[in-house]
Amino acid sequence: MSRVKGARPYVFKKRSRVRLMLGKTFFKAKRYLEWYFGKKKYATKRCSTLLPVTVYSHRTPLIRNLRGVDMWLQYNKIRNLSIAVGRLDKVVVNPGETFSFWRIIGKPARRKGYVEGMVLSNGSFYPGVGGGLCQLSNLIYWMTLHTPLTVTERYRHTHDVFPDSDRTQPFGSGATCVYNYIDLQIRNDTDQAYQLHVYLTGEHLAGEWRAEKMPDRHYEVYQKEHWITHEFWGGYMRHNTIFRKVFDKDGIQVDDEFITENHAIMMYEPMLEQSTSEDSK
Repeated sequence: MSRVKGARPYVFKKRSRVRLMLGKTFFKAKRYLEWYFGKKKYATKRCSTLLPVTVYSHRTPLIRNLRGVDMWLQYNKIRNLSIAVGRLDKVVVNPGETFSFWRIIGKPARRKGYVEGMVLSNGSFYPGVGGGLCQLSNLIYWMTLHTPLTVTERYRHTHDVFPDSDRTQPFGSGATCVYNYIDLQIRNDTDQAYQLHVYLTGEHLAGEWRAEKMPDRHYEVYQKEHWITHEFWGGYMRHNTIFRKVFDKDGIQVDDEFITENHAIMMYEPMLEQSTSEDSK
């Protein structure tokens, strides 16, 4: 169960619209320069044949009962996901290559068939073209944590918008995305190729990381610490740390690795989060 602690000096800075706009322009330009003139070797090729071994698989529901969210936004999200999945499915990441979420998908635009879906920003949500693709980046990040692949770039959500209703993964185990500067990048430091397989079923967004052979290590991702703080400005913040246990091929634990820590402004009362979690047990 969560525990509420006293205030701690952790504050998200608010910036003016002009500064935000200039910042986005700068970082977008920087990303384009990195993609086309940087030294990284990016994964670009797809193989129509699936690699034989499923290293890890996961699926998440396409429709959730989210309070205050119009259902048409979720239906539009499914359409957006189907387009993005078509770009990412069966991409192969060879040894030494880096997978970039946005470099492969490209900019979501109406001319490509994208429609308005739910976009989360600064603790609220609004309709935006291509909205809902964070569900795909969340899925890929979570699956990657269960493989030997290396996450080299990932951004956490700064606000916790919805309570833990039906949550099956630890808080903060996703990866937010904003074209093109808030990206998810994954490098293959192993000695074999990995292939991403993502697809939609009737009710789920599903995915797999596949390879030629099963790696020597497997992983268990878990939340090690979780706490809530009452901040000096009157609101609450949620914090946690995420680790993963590493097991060898005989099932013997050989390591306990730190993955990340998360800090997010809560957009609901802490007691609501606790009661919701208890009701779902």
